[in-house]
Amino acid sequence: MMKISILKFSLLVTILFISTVSFAQDFQGKAYYQTKTTMDMDQFGGRDMSPERKKQIQERMKSFLEKQYILTFNKTESIYKEDEKLEAPGGGGRGFGGFASSFSGGPKYKNVKSKELLQDQEFFGKQFLIKDELKTLEWKMGSETKQIGKYTCFKATATKIVDQFDWRSMRRRGGNDKDKKKEGEVAKDSTKVSEEAKAKFDDPMSEIEVPKTIEVTAWYTPQIPINQGPDDFWGLPGLILEINADKTTILCTKIVMNPEEKEDIDKPEKGDEVTQAEYTEIITKKMKEMREMYGGRRGRGGRRH
Repeated sequence: MMKISILKFSLLVTILFISTVSFAQDFQGKAYYQTKTTMDMDQFGGRDMSPERKKQIQERMKSFLEKQYILTFNKTESIYKEDEKLEAPGGGGRGFGGFASSFSGGPKYKNVKSKELLQDQEFFGKQFLIKDELKTLEWKMGSETKQIGKYTCFKATATKIVDQFDWRSMRRRGGNDKDKKKEGEVAKDSTKVSEEAKAKFDDPMSEIEVPKTIEVTAWYTPQIPINQGPDDFWGLPGLILEINADKTTILCTKIVMNPEEKEDIDKPEKGDEVTQAEYTEIITKKMKEMREMYGGRRGRGGRRH
């Protein structure tokens, strides 16, 4: 076991040495990523749906849950943005897809030297520019390797704090525990159950929660010796080619080194400048207003016949 670890460590050192020499001069690269987020329909009312209805909704959500991104990078800077394609008629622009798209980020700029993070963000029609310090993950380096395309990748893991409005990790509060209640328990406290049902009716968001932390697994290649990666992931001795974070997988499908036509890595500039904490406060306030408005409408309108 120790021999295998030593061999893999030697391989890592050799790759790092050769790659560092190869990338001594200025260079630019592009990495193309495919992202996929899985959603358990049963946790969001899908348990009572027919298989056909579930499939229909999943197809409509596909364009939102599965996306393509391009990471343009050099030694210190990168810009990560969606490779936007024309959406098919009837695509996932309404319902949860339209709602969650308000929490999806625009182009994200990272500078690993100055630790600068900039993100173009639109929220309910208003443009913001989130400017903050690049957060560092405490990566645990592993000796396990695998091949992604022509690149040898090493494994690293970390625990990541999740933003409370990260839709990718949203789930029904309490998971399936509530479904496991004994009938006697429900009957015993029917008043409380009735109050809870009313609260859910007035505020559907009360049923949704986001975990405080998630476990992240990354696969990086020292053959491209920069500590960049997709989305807000970075900090490893090589480009990150794959991320597995909770219900989301980000996989690199193509890399182009030193393209003939180099692209400027420009910092996002549009929108009202805010920190991440300030932006979260803005969202929290807006969501509270929406809940109050939604509850008020329910209270005034009553049931529809």
